[in-house]
Amino acid sequence: MFRIGQSLLRIQSKRNVHSLPFATVKAEEVSASQPAEVLNLVQGSWTRSSTWNTIPDPLNGESFIKVAEPFVESLAQCPKHGLHNPFKAPERYLMLGDVTTKAAHKLAQPEVSDFFAKLIQRVSPKSYQQAFMEVFVTQKFLENFCGDQVRFLARSFGVPGNHLGQQSHGFRWPYGPVAIITPFNFPLEIPLLQLMGALYMGNKPLLKVDSKVAIVMEQMLRLLHDCGLPLEDVDFINSDGVTMNRVLMEGKPRMTLFTGSSRVAEKLAVDLGGRIRVEDAGFDWKILGPDVQEEDYVAWVCDQDAYACSGQKCSAQSILFIHENWGKSSFLEKLRVLADRRKLEDLTIGPVLTVTTEVMLDHLNKLLKINGSKLLFGGEALQNHSIPKVYGAIKPTAVFIPLEEILKEDNYDLVTKEIFGPFQVVTEYKQNQLPLVLNALERMHAHLTAAVVSNDPLFIQKIIGNSVNGTTYVGLRARTTGAPQNHWFGPAGDPRGAGIGTPEAIKLVWSCHREVIYDNGPVPQNWSTPQPT
Repeated sequence: MFRIGQSLLRIQSKRNVHSLPFATVKAEEVSASQPAEVLNLVQGSWTRSSTWNTIPDPLNGESFIKVAEPFVESLAQCPKHGLHNPFKAPERYLMLGDVTTKAAHKLAQPEVSDFFAKLIQRVSPKSYQQAFMEVFVTQKFLENFCGDQVRFLARSFGVPGNHLGQQSHGFRWPYGPVAIITPFNFPLEIPLLQLMGALYMGNKPLLKVDSKVAIVMEQMLRLLHDCGLPLEDVDFINSDGVTMNRVLMEGKPRMTLFTGSSRVAEKLAVDLGGRIRVEDAGFDWKILGPDVQEEDYVAWVCDQDAYACSGQKCSAQSILFIHENWGKSSFLEKLRVLADRRKLEDLTIGPVLTVTTEVMLDHLNKLLKINGSKLLFGGEALQNHSIPKVYGAIKPTAVFIPLEEILKEDNYDLVTKEIFGPFQVVTEYKQNQLPLVLNALERMHAHLTAAVVSNDPLFIQKIIGNSVNGTTYVGLRARTTGAPQNHWFGPAGDPRGAGIGTPEAIKLVWSCHREVIYDNGPVPQNWSTPQPT
């Protein structure tokens, strides 16, 4: 198990035997007999607590992590104008550029990337390749913001005024004390990218990662400290949701970034008076257009989108609309064969950490009661494993539901309910039914990722012009998952929507606009006091 809160002496002894100077754990050795600890980082000090949450091992159910319930008082000590801004402590832009350069270099070292990939696997089981790609994308993000790239994020602009000596200047301004709340499924990429963006723009963040995987970012923070990040710049809290909610209500951060379920996002929006940016859940769609080609490749991408990481991606393919031309091909059979290759042994299918087996199979049974629906493949619990019942474990599953039935008022909410696991809905449409497909898209409430698999420009134009999703892939190789660091990833259609990865995302989420108008004169000659207006 991971146990959060062992003695500092024990942690120091672990560091002495570890080949990585920043690390306090070895992923391969974390177990019930050798638990790991995740500490809190508060006002520059790693601290322990007498109260713990115990995290069960997702592969065998043993208690392998203990997480301390934290407290935080330093939010109020950070001013609203931040730790730095264009007029205050600009040397911090340079410092953070240097820290990023060193961190990018460290994370590129094979032993370090392997350490984090295996640690990710340990707490959020996924294949090594999936875990490694999370580390790879994170490292590339850091490379993108080395050196002067941090201060370039705070680039200002000037506009001539109405008279001599007057100019208006627009600046990107920090919020000051902020909070970051991230989920379990990407334990390194999501929290680190948002954390660094918050720091770059001058904020002091309080970081809360899902306790099941918090040890990954605890170790990453230690790496950042080893690269020169001041201990006081970030607070790191391990707690349950109730405790974190209380901290937010009392600490009153100026802005909170939340990545996770729509239900929690809506609650936080009310609790925090709208001072929130959200990257919430996504019932993500993919449409296969009329031009059937490269069946093997398209089937492989669909399998990856729906079932990689056991479907536990906010960008996972939730519903697949296939044109009748694809329905006449061997596409669905090829998708079934690909899904059947996934095995627990290599974690290409594995534990589902937020939805139990019972809940997923119950949802399947409800869908199968819809007229014309049928199970395409899967629909069974995994066998011969030690995954505890608190988690889910099912075979990759696809259920077919007729398009007309999906659109019925009694069925639509059930069909479009997001199941954060290896589960997808498949439907077929005829050429004259495209308006029905567009109607289905319009009625969805989450608009994160989408894909239009077609090389027909008019078809693509029709779909894109009548849909919303913030990150949309089009073309033969279109996917819904696997976003790299080089493009915006985030929802659209919601003014609270948060992006991640790019300079535009960082500036939107982690800074606001401030206008400073210089009006230095001179005052016109022979000026006299005018009549009041």
